[in-house]
Amino acid sequence: MSTSLIAISNPEGIYDPRPHGYSHVASVPARSQLVFVAGQGGSKTDGVLSPDFRTQVAIVFENIAIALASKGLKMENIAKLTTLVVDYDEAKHEILIEESNKIWPDQKFPVNTLIPVQRLALNGMLIEIDATAVG
Repeated sequence: MSTSLIAISNPEGIYDPRPHGYSHVASVPARSQLVFVAGQGGSKTDGVLSPDFRTQVAIVFENIAIALASKGLKMENIAKLTTLVVDYDEAKHEILIEESNKIWPDQKFPVNTLIPVQRLALNGMLIEIDATAVG
């Protein structure tokens, strides 16, 4: 699938968000296939949640990649993410940026809304991310 369907931009007049691991605008042409991936947590099929935030982030992105691959898509096909983080702080922010740079080294990051939360669905769950991708 072509990732050229998604036009990522950061308009002048708004600060450059790329150092923070996201972009301001993703536009997708009409009649594109949209794939919605439910919020993914930081556990594999065994259901075990590591107490380490970075480990959970990596697993979340692995889970999203598996879901997208089932539809013939890649991480580059993501237009929009919503990220929920328990006890959000600067250290967690830096980890998210570092892990995002591994996936999108060209810094054509998806649009992302990060929401600090008190708690997620499961005890020990530190992060949940959902994705909208285009094929």
